[in-house]
Amino acid sequence: MNLTLSDEQRALQETAADFLAAHTNARKEADADAELWSRIVELGWAAVQVPEDFDGLGLGPVELVLLMEEMGRRLARTPFLANVVLAQTALLQAGTAEAQQRALAALAYGERTATLILGPGVNAEPASLTVKARRDGDAWVLAGEAAQVLDDGLLTHAYVAARIEEAPGVALFEVAADAAGLTRAPLDVFDLTRPQARWVFNDVRVGGEARVDDAARVLAGLARTRVLAALQLAAEQVGGAAQCLQLAVDYTKERVQFGKPVATFQAVKHRVAEMMVRMETARSTVRGVAARLAEGGLDDAELGAEVAAARVQATEAYRYCAQEAIQLHGGVGFTWEYDPQMHFKRAQWASQWFGPTRDWREALAAHLLDAA
Repeated sequence: MNLTLSDEQRALQETAADFLAAHTNARKEADADAELWSRIVELGWAAVQVPEDFDGLGLGPVELVLLMEEMGRRLARTPFLANVVLAQTALLQAGTAEAQQRALAALAYGERTATLILGPGVNAEPASLTVKARRDGDAWVLAGEAAQVLDDGLLTHAYVAARIEEAPGVALFEVAADAAGLTRAPLDVFDLTRPQARWVFNDVRVGGEARVDDAARVLAGLARTRVLAALQLAAEQVGGAAQCLQLAVDYTKERVQFGKPVATFQAVKHRVAEMMVRMETARSTVRGVAARLAEGGLDDAELGAEVAAARVQATEAYRYCAQEAIQLHGGVGFTWEYDPQMHFKRAQWASQWFGPTRDWREALAAHLLDAA
């Protein structure tokens, strides 16, 4: 397995780094979000993983990881995670060919913006699904509540995994964000760079064509979607950890104590070095999994174990680097004027989404014990 980036991949990463550094919106009002998202779509980033058969760029998980790293570094407030990492992946893994043909190009080029609604923490287990569906003639009626949905107000659609009442099972439905009977209430969240909302389905009626899942693979497909999305979230965490390291280095070079920059003190050097080791270990793990995935040959069990390792490494690295960046700023890192506090909040949020690290550790341990 070769982890060296190609010239094209390096160019993509450098372009993303330069663009997001110049257009970061983490400290701007929400009015700036739509413009940033529009420009990201124009750059073609939302089409990265869409196959060429559906008018996408047909690139792979490595390219997506590179983009997510840079977005995590700048805390970009966009629907990229919801629209690309979740909605597109769910269609690719669990959708019918007709649904893919109808929606993937639209999701890639800004004609629609969507999110994915599964269970709490984006859990694909049928028992955890909080939305139910029942037949009503040729149509379907959805009822229930999704307490936490990635929703920044720019969405036009959602792909909703619902438990079928008539017969045990799961189906995936395409629902317009302005559908009759659907209410969306923004949540008061401490991570202002990741807007969320509570969605309530009050007997939302959709047509028969709104069911977009391939029934033969919907459960496995949604479970794989969760795992693939967790890998991309880990990449975002790595980018955040890298930025915390950079912020700490820059600040300690400027801050003077006893007539010297604190960056020259041995104790500070050790702490920064530990940040770098943890971040680089997580980055190598995440990129290694993405490279293996791009090469093919990973079955679902192996993929789950590989992503579990990456997820744990990235989560712990980000939380550690964020709290160390605050400490190395002398405490002012937790004030609004400095960025470490924003990364600390993002690190806490990301540590729970798609399941806490204890769940991923258990999954990895179970896989290793089974293999033994």
